[in-house]
Amino acid sequence: MRVISNLRGPKTGSSTHEGLPVANGSPSSPSSFKRKVSSLLPFCVALVVLIEIGFLGRLDNAALVDTLTDFFTKSPSSSPQSHTRPSDLKAGSGVESCEEWLERVDSVSYSRDFSKDPIFISGGNKDFKSCSVDCGIGTSFDKKPDAAFGLGDEPGTLSILRSMESAEYFQENDLAQARRTGYDIVMTTSLSSDVPVGYFSWAEYDIMAPVQPKTEKALAAAFISNCEAQNFRLQALEALMEANVRIDSYGGCHRNRDGRVTKVEALKHYKFSLAFENTNEEDYVTEKFFQSLAAGSVPVVVGAPNIQEFAPSPDSFLHIKQMGDVDAVAKKMKYLAENPIAYNQTLRWKHEGPSDSFKALVDMATVHSSCRLCIFVATRIREQEEKSPEFKRRPCKCNRGLRTYYHLYVRERGRFDMESIFLKDGNVTVEALESAVLTKFSSLRHEPIWNKERPASLKGNGVLRVHTIYPLGLTQRQALYNFKFEGNSSLSTHILRNPCAKFEVVFV
Repeated sequence: MRVISNLRGPKTGSSTHEGLPVANGSPSSPSSFKRKVSSLLPFCVALVVLIEIGFLGRLDNAALVDTLTDFFTKSPSSSPQSHTRPSDLKAGSGVESCEEWLERVDSVSYSRDFSKDPIFISGGNKDFKSCSVDCGIGTSFDKKPDAAFGLGDEPGTLSILRSMESAEYFQENDLAQARRTGYDIVMTTSLSSDVPVGYFSWAEYDIMAPVQPKTEKALAAAFISNCEAQNFRLQALEALMEANVRIDSYGGCHRNRDGRVTKVEALKHYKFSLAFENTNEEDYVTEKFFQSLAAGSVPVVVGAPNIQEFAPSPDSFLHIKQMGDVDAVAKKMKYLAENPIAYNQTLRWKHEGPSDSFKALVDMATVHSSCRLCIFVATRIREQEEKSPEFKRRPCKCNRGLRTYYHLYVRERGRFDMESIFLKDGNVTVEALESAVLTKFSSLRHEPIWNKERPASLKGNGVLRVHTIYPLGLTQRQALYNFKFEGNSSLSTHILRNPCAKFEVVFV
């Protein structure tokens, strides 16, 4: 479109009024009128074109507003670097878009390149093949470690506690106690610890193995050898037997069957398995429970009070919370054993698949705990550096006309590197955040971390689905069970309070 410029004649013999020439004291001359019309013509033409386009449905309302705003606010002096109004950012015009500008100006080089100067953790063994951050674990490195297993007094080196034992027997494994003792990083079965280490994984247990015929006459099998447990599991075993629930006991406690068997293979032929832990502690769920699931034998649980969070479906287990529950559970076991339809409902998840919550939990172990430790340490190092003034100078948002674009970062749980995504004000919603994440990772042809280990029936045909998105830094207990943005306003508030906000996503 040709724009007619508002040319001005010589100033001789004339004065001006509001920037318009006034010839010989006349308030309006033919030449000045033409100049007025000429100056308005481009705006009129643009307005007519935009109205016509909007009428034909070629622009939605938001785009129409953006375009009008850009046209009427455009200033020759505006530029991306001014940030307050980079109104000349035109996608496809050879000039940076807001997104392109933000990716450039928010990019700050970190002082440490982990590919050249890997994370070093002293005192353990490197028990993973690969990790998304370069990391060495061992004792033969000629450098100061970033972290070390056990308590130490070397300044700048983080101390690590790692244990899969119950805090009931090893009190230092209690999270609060470990902090008081001086550990910087805690790795226990607790999902509230910094780097949880659990007894579950797709690779270790064939959880989706088909159900075998139940050929044993006894209703349940038990493998209990520690007869001095500090909870009531031995009393529960005895009470079930007294309630006429026939139990084959392979362990050292009340043994009535030869214990020289392969546990999972033996369990496959029983309708029920007594998954009795030696303590009733939150998140302390051992192989007893997951072996029962793999065997297709309904676990009867004494143990973690939150066992439902570890179950593939709500009706896939029976729970003896206290001794007063034994009679009711015994009655339920007998009922299910005598009613095949009802019993098969407890194993329906084997055919229909477990809940997304269960998959999200087990997927965590797809990345080895030692690798997750390396990611935790590297992330912590980056977060410390991001407190510097250089990082705080990043704009993290771009104003274009009446629209503001927010620059956010996201990574999949179990990976280290972050990806850029953007949200526009007026659409800062949880739904828009999930959509932006899916669009970004789909464009990258992203392979989720669980793809190599999950059973084929649970891979979802390569379609990514978001289970949860949460601010980077939450524990797995918070992320999987406790955290939720309380409406779109809470997400908006979080982004405003945390420039260049970082998130983690769990795909299922």
